[in-house]
Amino acid sequence: MFNPRPTVRYVAIPGQAPCAVVDDFLLDPHALVARAVADQARFAVDPANYYPGPELDLGRDTALRLDEFFIQHIRRALGAQRTISVAARLALATLAPRELHPLQRLCHRDCAELAPGTGAAAAVVYLFDDARLGGTSFYRPMQGLEATGRVLREAHAGIAPDAHAPGYLAASNAHFEQLCTIPAHFNRAIFYDGAIFHAAQIDHPALLDADPARGRLTMNGFFRFRKRSA
Repeated sequence: MFNPRPTVRYVAIPGQAPCAVVDDFLLDPHALVARAVADQARFAVDPANYYPGPELDLGRDTALRLDEFFIQHIRRALGAQRTISVAARLALATLAPRELHPLQRLCHRDCAELAPGTGAAAAVVYLFDDARLGGTSFYRPMQGLEATGRVLREAHAGIAPDAHAPGYLAASNAHFEQLCTIPAHFNRAIFYDGAIFHAAQIDHPALLDADPARGRLTMNGFFRFRKRSA
């Protein structure tokens, strides 16, 4: 399913672990797009994770294959020793800016509290041709832990974080500084530390489409792992 001889390059994220970028990631990416189109009716919104559109779990077999790739090619760069859990799903961003929950207007992290000695990583595979649908940007908080936590808690409660930012986060604001952006490219995968704040770089939300063949379709992976000893 995945390229057995990938070329992995690393993009520096200031103050953080690097982002691993793998082009030509899937051996047959069009087959996965076709699967998304065929299974469109099975996509569903999960309100628990605040993704701005419907998702489809890809099952344990795909998740384990993704973990094999992670173990062979990525884990050392992100400080992982042994995978504890892994999940993989298709996702389709569809919400218009006016429909976003306040929490969806901010960047986020792919992990809650982690037990000592454990870490998290995430992967995104871009499955669309139009690069204007957006890649992924990484951020750092502009304020301390307490102030940042307050902003996130208020957003979770439905309080808009910034009256002048009603849409997708696509640049630095009063709360977060944008550090870098990885552009989207068809069949490009990125792997990154799940503790880094990030957001989809959706500069042109009018292009979002509910049709997996035309919209911002991605394959997303999530890993929990035991960290390597220092």
